[in-house]
Amino acid sequence: MEELDVDIEVNPGHGNEKVPNNVGILVLGILSIFPGCFCYGILGIILGIIALALGSTANNKIKENPNRYTESSKQLVKAGRICGIVGLSLSVLYIIILLGVLFISGFSSQDWMYF
Repeated sequence: MEELDVDIEVNPGHGNEKVPNNVGILVLGILSIFPGCFCYGILGIILGIIALALGSTANNKIKENPNRYTESSKQLVKAGRICGIVGLSLSVLYIIILLGVLFISGFSSQDWMYF
């Protein structure tokens, strides 16, 4: 009976540690999506960049020792990075559209001819 317990604990294919900041990466990634459409995109850019930076650090740790971490924590990091990319993209797109609208509406008025 003791031999079975030893085999389960020593199994190198399954890690027993969580990736550092795995939940934080996911939360920051999700939070970067909502401000991407509101708050003029600034907050979404900040949160998205932080999520991507923390995610790349976590990915480096996973690549150094892939059998050390649990599969669920690796998936949280992956999902957080994807959400961070989506949030960053939405925020940048929102700022580009906002600047385009301001540029077009600014030149469509007749006030600029008086300068």
